[in-house]
Formats: sequence, structure tokens, C-alpha cells
Amino acid sequence: MGGGRSGRCALRVATTWLAIAIAALPGLSRGQAPAASELAARGVDIALVLPLESSSYGRAADAVRAGFVAAASMTKARTVVIGHDDGGATEAFGRARTSGARVMVGPLVRDDLKLVAAAANEDPGPPTLALNQLDDGAPLPSSFYTLALVIEADARVVARSARDGGALTVGVVGAGTPLQRRFADAFTAEWLLLGGASPVTLRFGRAPEMLVALRTELGRTPLDAIVLAVEGDDAALVKPYVGQTPAYASSQVNDRPTQATVRDLDDLRFVEIPWLALPDSPAYAKLPRRDYQNAALDRLYALGIDAFRAAWLLADAPPGRGVEFDGATGRVVLDADSRQFIRTPVLMQFRAGQKVPVEPR
Repeated sequence: MGGGRSGRCALRVATTWLAIAIAALPGLSRGQAPAASELAARGVDIALVLPLESSSYGRAADAVRAGFVAAASMTKARTVVIGHDDGGATEAFGRARTSGARVMVGPLVRDDLKLVAAAANEDPGPPTLALNQLDDGAPLPSSFYTLALVIEADARVVARSARDGGALTVGVVGAGTPLQRRFADAFTAEWLLLGGASPVTLRFGRAPEMLVALRTELGRTPLDAIVLAVEGDDAALVKPYVGQTPAYASSQVNDRPTQATVRDLDDLRFVEIPWLALPDSPAYAKLPRRDYQNAALDRLYALGIDAFRAAWLLADAPPGRGVEFDGATGRVVLDADSRQFIRTPVLMQFRAGQKVPVEPR
């Protein structure tokens, strides 16, 4: 997710910007910090802990908060939002625990998750729904669940779609950035798991000579499908060389495409969350929408919606197998073994200047 600086930051959270401190209990205004004793006296079902006061992640955190509060307002759940600044996650989670919350939601930032998870290894506390994942899939404490906007979910959808479409040979055009390497690696892992042969790896670079070399390589390499593991803005540079071969990309290509870019991407398939792909779905009819004019923030708002729903399930009792729901970020299924809420977004396609769902085969 992220064709510009904001999109890349959004994926690091799972983002960026404005410092906003908020407490979500009735009667509390922006900026007030309720004492733990007050929260415990009122009774708290779910405590959402976010870096709302961070100069880097504040705006992203506020989008998550807004989605969470919107979903919670449709229930009788007693919730509180506890904001913190950079480096303040551990103390904020301490306040959440002291409040007596039955479930805690957060952290949002991966570095914060490392610190909070390390503390929970010593003293697990109540169930915690983390909104990110540790590097390399490192295990989390036994009390932790995860629901995250990670690019690996896009990769799994792309691999399954290409395989269902009959592709036998695939090529991966890679930019080599850390995020795109994750996308390419996750695609390859899923593709091999589905029985596909090892993908052909093709290198992308913006330099004219590298584009010429890529065009030559694509022209002489027969492929059934091509995966573009490149930044959103770069997909339009590669797409003309693909020809009629089915091509796929992550949700990043849909962050801020101009109308000219959309024309250049005609026929490209990409992954998107239902909140953006299917805005008229009756499943979300009662939920308010924010006009962010930024797909990365829209996805974080949707993450907040689904985070509340997953946390509300955890508040009743630790769920077992068979827990799933149609969420704003995709079809959400709990893997009881890994304690991950795994999202399956939907596949879209640029067609004649429009973005339309790809019909299932």
C-alpha cells in the first residue's frame, strides 16, 4: 500500500503524521487522560492503545481509532482509547492493564510491538490483539493475537488467482525494496505451496537501460502470468512491456493513481480491501465513511473497524476454530494455531479507466 511517502509509511505500521490525543469514554474530551482507577471503576471491555501523539504515526493511528470507534458505537461495548507518543507504548499498555480491560488492542507500530511483546512474555496479561506482526514471523506471547495490514495477504490472493487462472509459468518483476521483497517472497512461497514451479525473477529499475533490458527479457521469456513487485508509481512503467500476459500487483498500485496512470494500467489485476473495492456493500451500509482522499488511510480506518470486531469476539472468551467474518479489510478467518486473524482481500482490475472486481472463475 503506498505509492508515495505516505503509502510506504502506512505499510510500516502495516504510516505517518499528525499528533492527536483522544480518550473515547463518554464524557471525556480530546486530550484528556483518564486515570486508571477511573477506567477500572467504569468498567472497560476493550482498551485501544495507539501512537496518537507520535509525530510519525499520529495520523495513521487516528485513522485506526476512527474506524474502531465507529464500529464500537454500534454496540454496547465499553471502550477506551489510550494514546501515547514515540517510545511510550509500554507505559500506555501498563495503563490499559491497570484499567481492568478485558482485551487490549495494539500496538500498531512494529517496534512498539517488540517492546510490548517482550514485557508480556514475563507477565502475559489479558488477551491482546496486535495490529502488526514481528519480523520474520517470530512468535508472540501466548496471550497475543494478530490482525494486520500486511502485504503478504495481497501476495497470497495473487498466487491463488494466477493458479486458478491456469498459469503454470510465472515471472516476478521485482524492484528490490524491502517491502516489495516481502511481497515477492510471500507470493513465491504461496505459489510453490500451490504446486507451481519456481518463478522466473526479473529485475526492475527506472534507468532507461534497465527498462530496455526488462523489455527484452519479457519479450523472449514465455510466461503465463507476471507479478509486478514494484512500487505503485513504477507499475505504469512496466505494464506496457507485459503485452497480453495476465499481470498482477499489490494494493499499492491503487493508492493514488491518476487518470492517466489508470489508463496505462489497463487490464492489470490488483488486490484491494472490500471497504474500498465494494463500497456499496450492504455489509458496511451503517458504518460512517471518512473522506481521507488517501487509500492508505482508508485501509487503516477499515483495519480499525475489523480490529473492534475481532476484539469483541476475544472479550467474550478466547475463540477456537471456525471463527470467521466478512470484514472491511477482507474475509477474516482466525487460525487458532497461530492466533492470527488472516485476511483475504478481493481481486480488482483496471478496465477502460475504471476499477472493477474480477469475476471468480
